Amino acid sequence: MKQFDVVIAGGAMAGMTLALAINKLSERPLSVAVVEPFKAEHQSHPGFDSRSIALSFGTVEILKQLDLWQEIAPVATAIEHIHVSDRSHAGMAEICAKEVGVETLGYVVELADVGRIYHKQVESCESIELLCPESVKTIERKQGEALITLESGERIAAKLVVAADGAMSNCCQQIGLTLNEHNFDQVAVIANVTTQEAHCGRAFERFTNSGPVALLPMSEGRMSLVWCLRPEDAEAVMALDDEAFLTQLQAAFGWRLGKLEKVGQRASYPLLLRYREQNISHRFAVVGNAAQTLHPIAGQGFNLGIRDVVSLAEEIARSSQDPGDYSVLSGFKQRRESDREATIGLTSSLVHLFSNDYLSLRVGRNLGLVAMDNCSVLKAPLLARTLGLVAR
Repeated sequence: MKQFDVVIAGGAMAGMTLALAINKLSERPLSVAVVEPFKAEHQSHPGFDSRSIALSFGTVEILKQLDLWQEIAPVATAIEHIHVSDRSHAGMAEICAKEVGVETLGYVVELADVGRIYHKQVESCESIELLCPESVKTIERKQGEALITLESGERIAAKLVVAADGAMSNCCQQIGLTLNEHNFDQVAVIANVTTQEAHCGRAFERFTNSGPVALLPMSEGRMSLVWCLRPEDAEAVMALDDEAFLTQLQAAFGWRLGKLEKVGQRASYPLLLRYREQNISHRFAVVGNAAQTLHPIAGQGFNLGIRDVVSLAEEIARSSQDPGDYSVLSGFKQRRESDREATIGLTSSLVHLFSNDYLSLRVGRNLGLVAMDNCSVLKAPLLARTLGLVAR
């Protein structure tokens, strides 16, 4: 039976970042296994599909410290300006990198690009073994280790098992960690679009009565669309041909980038808040979407997950003799409590505030956007979350 210090279930962004972070931060080499069902080059890999994500300034700084950013940078598009507005109303707020005093507010990367880069790095690292295609079948925990049976029938042992296997984590279900769910009654329609005017590093979030429309700058002049709609509206929009789809999107977004010219392949998924209050158990920890899956309204989910990952890697590095010891896990839990609660609370509040057309909320949010744009004291807390400059 192979023995590992850490076994990570899930080799998408959270799992791969954790494996590489443990390798970077630990003084002595720790043996790490990443158990992943899908190969990175396989088009159906759900963790490294055609989606794009926004990495905050703080997340990029973390990746730089882990020596992971250098290879990602060439395929990343800088966000230099964020424009927030409310459709058909006066409320508007803007965040500019130069005004804030940073080089860039963040970057947009395509998950498929990062997947290829991470797999290449893991394959060249002697202390990390990628078990792929493979998945965790059962976990049996003893006092000093966990025994994992894989789908192939192979058995491996670890001092710590980390669930990074997505929102519906099989590992968390086996351990019995309760999953809380809240349905926002919205569906996200995602696609890449091209626009008449160059984006020039600008990101847009526009609030409508059915939910936010976000456009993020990408390479080759493209923009990544996340359009949040009521389920029945999303179904209708997905059924439209490209021309009709762009016409409806234009009406929702406006003309700040001129005519919306082209749309790529569309996909949709329901928007739910999923979170586990308990992110540790005996010889077991939870990170990334397995710990919490957030509404995309403020682009917080992945960046929160990266703070989970690096905090756990730091705790493991401090006590590398036994990465699954209770002191390691309790230290991780305590470090993450405040940030998790605050980010989940902020995201849910923004959805409630900006996804309906009640007169009182509409007036309040527009006054709030105007006030925030003109008052640095009001702007500072949201700006800190946007930039990912959060204590962890």
